[in-house]
Amino acid sequence: QVQLVESGGGLVQAGASLRLSCAASGRTFSSYAMGWFRQAPGKEREFVASIRWSSGRTYYADSVKGRFTISRDNAKNTVYLQMNSLKTEDTAVYSCAVDLWGAGTEAEASYQYRGQGTQVTVSS
Repeated sequence: QVQLVESGGGLVQAGASLRLSCAASGRTFSSYAMGWFRQAPGKEREFVASIRWSSGRTYYADSVKGRFTISRDNAKNTVYLQMNSLKTEDTAVYSCAVDLWGAGTEAEASYQYRGQGTQVTVSS
């Protein structure tokens, strides 16, 4: 089993920044990927970003490229999502997920575990 706990969400104004954290614990693994997904009210959950743990290679949705940065802290088994220049359309529940096979694709089905999520609200 893998436990994922997100933190760092909140209410900010458009143009502000937030940093989300996701701490992983439980089962140990040597090669995996972690991703961030978000779900806005009335919409399907969508891919935001992912990172392959061993290589550090990152992937982003077009909607967040240049504004969001995903990173990791190996020692803490923690992944971060730095969100800059936030827009009202970024409002959503953000959750992290782990892909034990390490692909880190955009497909949510590739991820075996997902956290409960943290709310991000961006006001105009």
